[in-house]
Amino acid sequence: MSTTVTTTEAWQRLDRRMLLVHPLREVVRFLPAMAAVVVAGTATGEAWQYLGVLVPVALGVLRYLTTRFRVGQGRVELRTGLLNRHLRATPLDRVRTVDLTSPLTHRVLGLTRLRIGTGTGDDEALVLDGLSVAAARRLRAELLREVPDQVTEPPPDTLHLDPRWARLAPFTSTGLALGAGVLGLALQATTTLGLARTLRADDLVASALRASVWIAVPALVLSGLVATSALAVGGYLVSNWDLTLRHERRAWHLRRGLLTTRETTLADDRVAGVSLGEPLGLRLAGGARLDAVVTGVDRDEQGSALLVPPAPHDVVAGVAGRVLGTDAPVTGPLVPHGPQAVRRRWTRALGPALAVLAAGLLAVATGGSPWLLAPGALALPAAALLAADRSRALGHALADGHLVARSGSLGRRREALGTSHVIGWTFRDSWFQRRAGLTTLVATTAGGRQAVTVPDVPLAEAVRLADRATPGLVAPFLLAQTCTPRETPRRTGR
Repeated sequence: MSTTVTTTEAWQRLDRRMLLVHPLREVVRFLPAMAAVVVAGTATGEAWQYLGVLVPVALGVLRYLTTRFRVGQGRVELRTGLLNRHLRATPLDRVRTVDLTSPLTHRVLGLTRLRIGTGTGDDEALVLDGLSVAAARRLRAELLREVPDQVTEPPPDTLHLDPRWARLAPFTSTGLALGAGVLGLALQATTTLGLARTLRADDLVASALRASVWIAVPALVLSGLVATSALAVGGYLVSNWDLTLRHERRAWHLRRGLLTTRETTLADDRVAGVSLGEPLGLRLAGGARLDAVVTGVDRDEQGSALLVPPAPHDVVAGVAGRVLGTDAPVTGPLVPHGPQAVRRRWTRALGPALAVLAAGLLAVATGGSPWLLAPGALALPAAALLAADRSRALGHALADGHLVARSGSLGRRREALGTSHVIGWTFRDSWFQRRAGLTTLVATTAGGRQAVTVPDVPLAEAVRLADRATPGLVAPFLLAQTCTPRETPRRTGR
């Protein structure tokens, strides 16, 4: 029962097994209305009302019969709808990514959903929902123009998930996001079922006051940490179960997921670099994550560029070196930005903390409670630690044909972009930066976050760095090194 996909002008249907999936979806969608019909039919004794149950099934069958696609004449087309006909077409040379996603219902039936990305956002993606796995993989290879390897044995996996990496999940924001979602659903269910009326707020407050605050608060915090950690670990394993990363046919293939399996393919010529994320919590736990900078993929196409989920730093750095073909951009030393940049980091961090402390002192001087000094007193050392960490992180390099930039503390990121993928430079500076002789150098590219930013780098060093990365592109700006700031002709350009 497999679908044979061929590049002809003939319109083709999705796999026939979608005759089971589409009606099931419509039944779930119309479940409240169907329940009302059944209740009404039971009350009136009219059996004909049960025929309304067949409406969703008919809509599901109609959806299958009116959905067709074809590949040929340099484009892929999808036609849907009966009364409102929709025809979407994508030129083959605009295809940037092809993802295969298999929800649980699809996996049971041996089907998958093929999503064609063109780098213009999710709204422009073309989705063929319901092909056999083999047919979808053949079509993916054809759309991405993959070149078959001459070897018969598949290459070994570059990376395979170790379940022990899930211990790093509580140090990410995933647990908090899932916890907030569960709490929201619980509150909604409580309101819908009327339980809110049975839970009297006065009784809850009275019960809380009867318990010691020194016991209640730590118990509440500990319960929250345990709950969010359990949710984070569970979400990590469900999302990344059986993750495998393999380099085959001049492309990187990533497969992961327990309930929903996703396969992502990134062609070598579209991988412009990597971005190694080191958020504070994950960094303290010795972990990191890795994303690929892919040309032609919009930043809103979530998940298409992930290479390694949160994992030990050494593992992530090793995969980054394999993707780039060299370890130097990931492990090599960085050039610091000098005392002016460090001073700017301290000024920006301590300024708000000192303002809070000054406000507290003013409040106390005018008769306020001494406890008003607590926020400023706590914020000041925290700001100092943040400034010191951000100063240590700041750096850049030009290593083995890659522009490397690192910055940040709470959300530290080390990015390596191939210089051949740099399509322009932007020199951006504020009044305070100009007074300090600093600038923010931005290398623009056609993929990922669309840019790699090197903040607060001395102007002369920024010009030299851009000229070494792309010789001749910023040669006119070299004159700025011999001009006074007022005589600098232009600082922004591509």
